[in-house]
Amino acid sequence: MEYLALLAPGTPLREGLERILRGRTGALVVLGVSREVDKLSTGGFNLDVAYTPTALRELAKMDGAIIVDPDSNRIVRAGVQLMPDPSIETVETGTRHRTAERVARQTGLPALSVSASMATITLYLDSHRHLVERSEQILSRANQALQTLERYKARLWEVTTRLSSLEVQDQVTVRDFAVVAQRLEMIRRLTSELDRHALELGTDGRMLTLQLHELGGGVDELRLLLERDYRPADADNWTGLAGLTALATAELLEPLTVARTIGFTPHEHLDTRISTRGYRQVAQIHRLPSAFGHRLIEHFGSLQALFAASTAELQEIDGVGESRARIIRDGLVRLAESAYTERMD
Repeated sequence: MEYLALLAPGTPLREGLERILRGRTGALVVLGVSREVDKLSTGGFNLDVAYTPTALRELAKMDGAIIVDPDSNRIVRAGVQLMPDPSIETVETGTRHRTAERVARQTGLPALSVSASMATITLYLDSHRHLVERSEQILSRANQALQTLERYKARLWEVTTRLSSLEVQDQVTVRDFAVVAQRLEMIRRLTSELDRHALELGTDGRMLTLQLHELGGGVDELRLLLERDYRPADADNWTGLAGLTALATAELLEPLTVARTIGFTPHEHLDTRISTRGYRQVAQIHRLPSAFGHRLIEHFGSLQALFAASTAELQEIDGVGESRARIIRDGLVRLAESAYTERMD
């Protein structure tokens, strides 16, 4: 991700590579300096000059590789012949691409191959090969992903609203929680993909970043509150929502697999009733600071006990006076009414 950011549109390195593409000369660029690179290098010129896009373009006119130190923003050598171990396997056919892949594998440093005939930029790092795409190609995929994310977000709020209704009625099952967890993980994966697109787009991805920030609002908070609500006191086998990252897509679509991965025991089947502590519900009460919400849950222990508390009992909590107790009671009443409305719908 670090090197993708270096290669994003609007960066000096990307500008230099684009100049090479327009000049149809091609290039082989190694990003970094190390003893391994020195061992593979013969000939060329020691420069140690400040990096500029125009300098990279001019040096690419010569045969040989260019070695750039991105940390110090300097061009170290140019016109270098690289001689990596020929026994290193490579699937590439072109001389420049084969050399770039072998150098990356042998040194652990990224190598770039700019193809004059194909007009492409390819990044090699360890055993990975990444084709640096143009902004239009990335934006096309990003827009499709954004539309999918919008649908996922709408569905998430639907299942979360249903969960809220069931929590008030104390009718939540393992299946209900697993369905919300599924949606959260789907959104996390899609958001991660869009983050990568935004990184690759650089200055061309500003609008995408703004849209992603807007669509992602409230999701992280929801994950945190759900963890607090349903994490068992004996949490030795509880991996929580973070455990879902290891699941394949097909596995994520199975509620039972999701439930087991989160940490629900084999004795807890999908229809097993579970109760919420109430952190998420209390967070929805307007004009109630989060600190007081935590005190309420810690004092009463569960959402159902909080619903049953009188105004006098609420005032027993440190910092909760008569006025704040009324705010809490009114908020709880609205939550109950909302749950009832949802049930009737």
